Amino acid sequence: MVDTRQNILFIVMDTVRKDNLSVYGYDKKVSPSLEEFSKESLVFPHAISPAPWTLPVHASLFTGLYPGEHGANQERPYLEKNIKTLADSLSNSGYSTACYSSNAWITPFTGLTSGFQDIDNFFEIFPSHTLSKKVASMYAFIWKYLTSHNFLTSIANKIVELGNEIHEFLSINSSSSDSKTPKIVNKTIDFISSNDSYFIFINLMDAHLPYNPPKQSLDKFAPGINPSSVCQNSKEYNSGSRDIGGEEWGKIKQLYDAEIHHMDSEIGRLFNWMKSNDKWDNTLVIVCSDHGELHGEHGLYGHEFCIYDPLINVPLLIKHKNIDKKIIEKQIELIDLYHTILDISGAKTIEGALSLNKKRSLISPLYREFEGSKFAFIEYSKPIIELRQLESKARNSNIILDKHSRFYSRMRAIRSKDAKYIKNEVLPDEFYNIIEDPGELINKLTPSDDGVGDFKSNLHKFEKQIGANWESFTDVNHDTTSDMDENVRDRLRDLGYLE
Repeated sequence: MVDTRQNILFIVMDTVRKDNLSVYGYDKKVSPSLEEFSKESLVFPHAISPAPWTLPVHASLFTGLYPGEHGANQERPYLEKNIKTLADSLSNSGYSTACYSSNAWITPFTGLTSGFQDIDNFFEIFPSHTLSKKVASMYAFIWKYLTSHNFLTSIANKIVELGNEIHEFLSINSSSSDSKTPKIVNKTIDFISSNDSYFIFINLMDAHLPYNPPKQSLDKFAPGINPSSVCQNSKEYNSGSRDIGGEEWGKIKQLYDAEIHHMDSEIGRLFNWMKSNDKWDNTLVIVCSDHGELHGEHGLYGHEFCIYDPLINVPLLIKHKNIDKKIIEKQIELIDLYHTILDISGAKTIEGALSLNKKRSLISPLYREFEGSKFAFIEYSKPIIELRQLESKARNSNIILDKHSRFYSRMRAIRSKDAKYIKNEVLPDEFYNIIEDPGELINKLTPSDDGVGDFKSNLHKFEKQIGANWESFTDVNHDTTSDMDENVRDRLRDLGYLE
């Protein structure tokens, strides 16, 4: 039994593939700190993320709800204010709470920082001293207003697209890495030093495109490779406007390894400090990824337009002094971490937050003792923002995208340890035997639905449970930016969204 009222450190290594870590058998030693960490941790080979990208996954981690329940996705890119988070409950129960991230989706805009007392997302347009609750609420209101009205939705999309392009250009053309991870680790150390009872969440973005690792990691895993010499824009490849050959893929993967190594080194620095300062034994430490990355598999680059295993079967390691180290072969879902943290913290949930479910807590003897527990569920809403960027790249190369392709499809999946059924909106459905076909290359779906009935019926139950539907919130082709009121444009300029 694990003692309650433990300190909590929750680390998300954004965009890290499970099979790129030596803990899971990778032959390159890019993650020695995590390998050392695994010697005293629970290791999960079958941890399933509820979505293949940041916003819905983090909303699920912070609320314990599936994406179809909390509704934070590209069609409505924020968490509703009435949905309370893990940090809301822990803060209300006396924990000092902090959120340090270099991910643009984890901001006051999207509602994901609700409940965190100390927030820093390391962007100049959101300096930490401006993130008071009043200002954070204003940011969130403006973002929600933009993304809740068809007239203005395209503005929000353009904001993200512009930010991505600026970040990409500055990152790959910089003579040095733009990694925020060392600052995040420093900030985390300062917070732990100053607080006796803490819940700290950090998101580390090094493994996210574009890849420009610091020199030490670059020289070790990608010697002689110039980051600006390879394709760093997934939309160029996915749209068909840019081809990537085998040699270039090799360089891209080396840069990716180097980024993971840098992140692992900083995680190791944080862990070593905690051990040297008597902060280790009394802290629950969770390390996972929110999603993985594709490097050419299924003809895709990045983490859009599919829900195959390289994106949703993620690494997960959990350490606490009262939990014995072992490999957990059971398939689990990342949303279970919400209940696990509630259980270990002893915190009481506040009104508007999902109550603790012992059958979802990893430390409970009742864990996953519910009907359908062998299944995990994954959701992917209409990829509005990525789709706009993809269409832009295609137009520039005189390429016409197929409206019945995966680029325009919502998706849901139900997965067991052995198989996965994918329900597509505009594509034929898919069924894979993961044991025989781990690359998910051979669609086993037949007209008779042999072996798929149990998957289909449980997915249908899931859809009824969460009340999900595929009615579009937004027309992705609706663009009225040029007709926008100039006062709105001026306010966006003041906030740093538009030039």
